[in-house]
Amino acid sequence: MAALLDRDALRGRVAVVAGATRGAGRGIAAALGEAGATVVCTGRSSRSGTKSIRSDYDRPETIEETAELVTGLGGVGIPVQVDHLEPEQVRRLAQRLRTDHGHVDVLVNDIWGAEVLKGPPPSWNTPIWDHDLQTGLRMLRLAVDTHLITSHHLLPLLIDRPGGLLVEVTDGTTASNRNRYRISVYYDLAKVAVNRLAFSQGHELTLYGGTAVAVTPGWLRSELMLDNFGVAEGNWRDALDGSVEGYPSAPAGFEESESPRYIGRGIAAIAADVDRARWNQRSVTSSELARAYGFTDLDGRRPDSWAEQN
Repeated sequence: MAALLDRDALRGRVAVVAGATRGAGRGIAAALGEAGATVVCTGRSSRSGTKSIRSDYDRPETIEETAELVTGLGGVGIPVQVDHLEPEQVRRLAQRLRTDHGHVDVLVNDIWGAEVLKGPPPSWNTPIWDHDLQTGLRMLRLAVDTHLITSHHLLPLLIDRPGGLLVEVTDGTTASNRNRYRISVYYDLAKVAVNRLAFSQGHELTLYGGTAVAVTPGWLRSELMLDNFGVAEGNWRDALDGSVEGYPSAPAGFEESESPRYIGRGIAAIAADVDRARWNQRSVTSSELARAYGFTDLDGRRPDSWAEQN
C-alpha cells in the first residue's frame, strides 16, 4: 500500500469521530477525510453552538475547524456539538444520523477530555487515598462513561449491515499497560478499561460481522503538547534543542513523536481493508498499523515511540 490511501478509498462511507475537536480525534477525522469519507465530527467546543456545552479545556479549537479540515482534504466534514456524557444528547445524535445518513460505517470513540485533570508530572504517583476523589471520578466518567454512552446509542446504526468498524482510542496497548502503573489509579484504570472495551465490544460485534479494535498513538504532538514546548507542528523539532526561549526542552524521546494524522491514517487504512476483521478485539499502536499498511506520517517517517518501552 502506498504512503497514502486512494483519495476515494472511503468515498460514500459515513464515519463518526466522537471527540474530534483536537488532538488524535482531529487527526483521525482528517485522515478519514483524506480517503474521501463523510465524517461527522462531534465534541463540545463549537464556534457557533450552545455556549453552555463547554469543554474541560479552555482551548480555541472547535469542531467546525475540524470539519473544515476534513472537507479541505477531500472528504465531507459535518460538525455536530455533543456532550457525550449526556445520554439524551447522544440519543439525539443517533436520531440525526439515522435521518441524514441511515447508517454508520465507522465509529471512533476518541473522547477523553481529562488531560488537565490528570495533572502535571509533579502530581503523578499520588496514592489513591491522597488523590482528590472528585477529580479522579470525573476522569473516569470522561474516559469510560462517554464511550459506553456513545456505543449504546450509535452501534445500532453500525450493526444493521456487516462490515462495521468500531475504534476505541486509548493510551498504551493491553500488553504495554499490563505490567506498568500509569500516573494514578484513576488514569491507569481509564486507559486499561478502554482497551478492554474494544475486546468486549468486539466479542459482541462479531455476531453482526463487525470489528472492534483499540488503537493507541505514540507520543502525540497534540495542540496541548506543542504548546507545552512553545512550538507548532511546522517547527516541532525546535523543542529538542531548547532553542525556544521561555520553554523547556523536550526529552530525547520526543524525537519519535508523531502527528495526530499518523494514528488517523492507521484507522483509515483499517476502515478501507476488506479483511479488517483480522484486527477484531486486538490492541495495537499507530506504528504497528504503519508497518502493516505501509503508510507514513506527514513528514514521511514511521515513528515508534513505544519501541523503547516494549
